[in-house]
Amino acid sequence: MRGMLSFLILWVLTQKSMHGQEIADEIARRRGAKPTPGTIYPALKDLRKRRLIKGEKQGKTVVYSLTDKGKDGIEDACKYFCRAFGDIFQQHTLSK
Repeated sequence: MRGMLSFLILWVLTQKSMHGQEIADEIARRRGAKPTPGTIYPALKDLRKRRLIKGEKQGKTVVYSLTDKGKDGIEDACKYFCRAFGDIFQQHTLSK
């Protein structure tokens, strides 16, 4: 996984297929800051190049969805994330 933005894009696409603006809005809702077109579209291009997502033209917009490789990738990344950071979240929750 090349970065948090790529991870977030893959994660939001597990919910449903979306176009770039929808992806940016969903990321903003989750993390409080909206990625700019200058960051989100290069990330989408990279994910397509790596065959983790695919884009389907619908009118003037491109709707992105996960490929099978992308589904496997996000599953592996989530397992890694939980192993690497799960105890931190658990301790943080217990300390409140």
